Amino acid sequence: MEPELVVPTMEAIRRWSGVSVPNAAARHGLADHIALIAELEALRGSMAFEEEPSNFEAALRACKEPGQ
Repeated sequence: MEPELVVPTMEAIRRWSGVSVPNAAARHGLADHIALIAELEALRGSMAFEEEPSNFEAALRACKEPGQ
């Protein structure tokens, strides 16, 4: 069974860009996006920007060869 968000998404795409879903494979791809969105929503709140190094200069210093 197709997720209920597929048809409204197809309509939104058509209205926004004037492009209609060309075939069953494209429609199936939209159904796959629903699962992807659910997976991303499940991660919400579990990660923070600060968990990864964000300072480019610090990363360069960490890779610097000794004695330079």
